[in-house]
Amino acid sequence: MKTKELVYSAIAIAIAIVLSQIKIIRLPQGGSITPFSMLFIVLIGYWFGTTQGVICGITYGLLQLIIDPWVVHPAQLLLDYPIAFGALGLSGLFRRTQNGLMKGLFIGAFCRFICHFLTGVIFFASYAADFNMNPTLYSMAYNISYIAVEVFLTVILLFLPPVDDAIKQLKRSAIS
Repeated sequence: MKTKELVYSAIAIAIAIVLSQIKIIRLPQGGSITPFSMLFIVLIGYWFGTTQGVICGITYGLLQLIIDPWVVHPAQLLLDYPIAFGALGLSGLFRRTQNGLMKGLFIGAFCRFICHFLTGVIFFASYAADFNMNPTLYSMAYNISYIAVEVFLTVILLFLPPVDDAIKQLKRSAIS
């Protein structure tokens, strides 16, 4: 790992942690809508590749586990924290494609959703009974309710010309 990658990753994790503490909406069994916290982990994958992105995401997930844990089982801990947030680093798969950042955001968020969806079905199914819902539908609705909203807000942010220009400039600086 190059020093520059390490420094950019550390800064991205720090920004993501700070933004994750600003909860626009906090859901009762974990999960929240935050202002763009996923973006900074996705950027590392997009700039430096999948390996660096996944390492950055896992580190972020472990810090989230320390800061604000919601754990009922060791397998749930792994899926909901290091694996789910590590999945955001899969954005690196699209680093050399047209609209790679957007594609990376969607694939990273989708893979994160899959992790949270699985833990919802396996470990949080009892909450579905409170709403007379099938556990699969409950987990899908619950996890989409915050991940999709944050992705939507992030997409809007990325379409703003000053933000797009800033990200392009940062990318040039990061990979030079």
